[in-house]
Amino acid sequence: MLISWREGPGARLLLLSLLLLAAWESGRGQVHYSVPEEAKHGTFVGRIAQDLGLELAELVPRLFRVASKGRGDLLEVNLKNGILFVNSRIDREELCGRSAECSIHLEVIVDRPLQVFHVEVEVTDINDNPPVFPESEKRIIIAESRPPETRFPLDGASDADIGVNSALTYRVDPNDYFTLDTQNSREQMSSLSLVLRKSLDREEIQEHSLLLTASDGGKPELTSTVQLLITILDVNDNAPEFDQLIYKVRILENSLNGSLVIKLNATDPDDGTNADITYSFRRPVSPAILYAFYINPDSGEIRTKGKLDFEENKLYEISVEAIDKGNIPMAGHCTILVEIVDINDNAPDVTITSLALPVREDAQVGTVIALVSVSDRDSGANGQVTCSLMAHNPFKLVSTFKNYYSIVLDSVLDRESASNYEVVVTARDGGSPSLSATASVSVEVADVNDNAPAFPQPEYTVFVKENNPPGCHIFTVSARDADAQENALVSYSLVERRVGERALSSYLSVHAESGKVYALQPLDHEELELLQFQVSARDAGVPPLGSNVTLQVFVLDENDNAPALLPPGPSGGPSAVSQVVSRSVDAGHVVAKVRAVDADSGYNAWLSYELQPAAGGSRSPFRVGLYTGEISTTRALDEADAPRQRLLVLVKDHGEPALTATATVLLSLEDSGQAPKASSRALSGAAGAETALVDVNVYLIIAICAVSSLLVLTLLLYTALRCSAPPSEGACGPVKPRLVCSSAVGSWSYSQERRQRVCSGEGPPKTDLMAFSPSLPPCLSSAEGPGEIEAELEQLKKPRQPNPDWRYSASLRAGMHSSVHLEEAGILRAGPGGPDQQWPTVSSATPEPEAGEVSPPVGAGVNSNSWTFKYGPGNPKQSGPEPKKQTQVSFLLRRKGEASQPRQ
Repeated sequence: MLISWREGPGARLLLLSLLLLAAWESGRGQVHYSVPEEAKHGTFVGRIAQDLGLELAELVPRLFRVASKGRGDLLEVNLKNGILFVNSRIDREELCGRSAECSIHLEVIVDRPLQVFHVEVEVTDINDNPPVFPESEKRIIIAESRPPETRFPLDGASDADIGVNSALTYRVDPNDYFTLDTQNSREQMSSLSLVLRKSLDREEIQEHSLLLTASDGGKPELTSTVQLLITILDVNDNAPEFDQLIYKVRILENSLNGSLVIKLNATDPDDGTNADITYSFRRPVSPAILYAFYINPDSGEIRTKGKLDFEENKLYEISVEAIDKGNIPMAGHCTILVEIVDINDNAPDVTITSLALPVREDAQVGTVIALVSVSDRDSGANGQVTCSLMAHNPFKLVSTFKNYYSIVLDSVLDRESASNYEVVVTARDGGSPSLSATASVSVEVADVNDNAPAFPQPEYTVFVKENNPPGCHIFTVSARDADAQENALVSYSLVERRVGERALSSYLSVHAESGKVYALQPLDHEELELLQFQVSARDAGVPPLGSNVTLQVFVLDENDNAPALLPPGPSGGPSAVSQVVSRSVDAGHVVAKVRAVDADSGYNAWLSYELQPAAGGSRSPFRVGLYTGEISTTRALDEADAPRQRLLVLVKDHGEPALTATATVLLSLEDSGQAPKASSRALSGAAGAETALVDVNVYLIIAICAVSSLLVLTLLLYTALRCSAPPSEGACGPVKPRLVCSSAVGSWSYSQERRQRVCSGEGPPKTDLMAFSPSLPPCLSSAEGPGEIEAELEQLKKPRQPNPDWRYSASLRAGMHSSVHLEEAGILRAGPGGPDQQWPTVSSATPEPEAGEVSPPVGAGVNSNSWTFKYGPGNPKQSGPEPKKQTQVSFLLRRKGEASQPRQ
């Protein structure tokens, strides 16, 4: 084609319009894709950017976007690679229904310059929908008289897919009576029919069940089924029939009105009203039959109507007919022979009279409980009656006269084992079969007070802290009485006795009903460590019965006593310690000693000593032993030290909270020429003691091992003797003084044993084997006479100060803790601060306080085997460093399990 242009403004405008139109037409180009329905998320659809001629780098700058008229979330474009993919589930049937074509139309828009592209995505069908019948079960009713080749229309299935996926074929289960016929019309419509092949017989088969299956043409094919239930209607072509022509029945003469004689069952193979049967007596009917029986027209039951009597009529002959309800009724007939049977129809009659109830549990064997009489209206063997009692009860039946019996006690009763008996009397006649009757009587057993209250255990151990508030509840006892009512009402009381000089009731009380034990006043461990008493439980029976339980109340120590300072000398005097010290003494020299005791026990009585800092903050040349109380020099004294030194020593126990006391020590420093000669002698003696201390420690360890072995052997022998020996009896009384020698260390010593018992208030007296720390001169030699011994004993009776050396070293503690319990024998003292206190101690003979760790005496309780060890200065009257250290090992052995209480 040849086109000529003329120059001019109009030609230029026309050319520009043609160019814009060409650009618009090129932008409207259409791209076509296809994707199957139900594709997974991310399924590739097409490279839309490449197919539209767009560069990947310009998708974002040109604001590439996709718009859809329908659901916009089905497809999405990845701007990085320009691929169109499936974003969400696509259901073709939901999107387009049964339309043959189904597409998603997209508009792709880019800017700079503006361009619009049309994209069509076709959604292809897959076979994802099975055929569906209108109903899962189809009922069809056909009369048994319908001829063959009769057609019965059926409803076909539907398939939501299209094309070959929706092409349906049908089949039915193979059978002899029905076949399936399918016809397709020009309008692509199919008709489905069920065709009868041969005649039906309802009496042969009443119902046919066929399974109709529809299959589509997809790959793989999907199927659906419907159950065809074909019911055959009946035609009255059969008469009722009985099982047999003659029935024979036996019935008892004592049958009640309405008793069932026989239930007839006539059957009719027909159905519906054709099979409904009515029963009746065939006419003519005898008046005797009408009087004695009647027949139910619907159920065919024949029941008694009047009283039957074997003596009047032994046999009845009844004719019955059954008629159905068809249009032309049909009937069947039978005969029933009813035989009347004479039987034992009267049961015995049992009567229980003259009851002697309730029965005391202490009733004698043979006691009459009740009278029994029996009777039977029958005669002959049917009227002969025998009686018996049900087994497993303490009663028996004794015949007293014809048809009269007595129920008597056959064995001893115990209400606590069984409080009630159900006595059943059975009477049986001699008929065949025999008849029996029973009568019962409830025999209640009255309680007798024959059980004392019982405690769960014979002895209880209670621990109570001292200084308890008055009226404090410390324990509850409970006893159980197996009796009943007032015989089981238990009241509690204390078994009164003397505790020292006071009555037990001044310390404790027990609530009569609840059994709660209360402390009436604060208890003092230093005064009373163990309180052993008994609580009595008595019932309210006549006469009352009771039992006792033993309570051991251990009063636990609390830190309620502050350390008490001892006078520096044997003659007493002020509590301040005054001592003259030479300036020439060396470092470590012991210049004085602070002595203190604590009335408590255990850690509460473990004392430590601290030197208070001097006023003005000057450093003192003295120090005090942490556990010995010995004041020694820390350096050599010089002229710069003040001539008079005033030291404050703080004595503190280890209780919670700790209690303290302060001792004042006045030291006068003098030149060596003015120092007393006794001081030089003391220094030489102390040096000698330090030299011998190493040997003493070695001997001490050997002695401890020997004593421990001896103690284990002694405990084994004691346990064997205690288990085999019978309990001894005796009363509390004084104990004679004994002479105890401690030959294990090669020296003799003796001491006064106080006239003191360990009394529990119950049982034999308890005695202890005791050894005391040596606090006297060496033991008397064999040459000394009895008079001298008595004089020494009289000297011992004078009050003396307790030995404050009750500490022991870490090495000794390690040996004792591995095998024994230590017990502070505070139970042997008369009271807090008493003059005759015996302190079983374990102390260190080391002159240097820092030579080793020191621990307090260990309390093991009053029920344990215990012994104590001691070594160190034996004479408490010495106020300064002793010139010679005496070593003693002693022990206290107490029987295990014996609770004790101090008494003087």
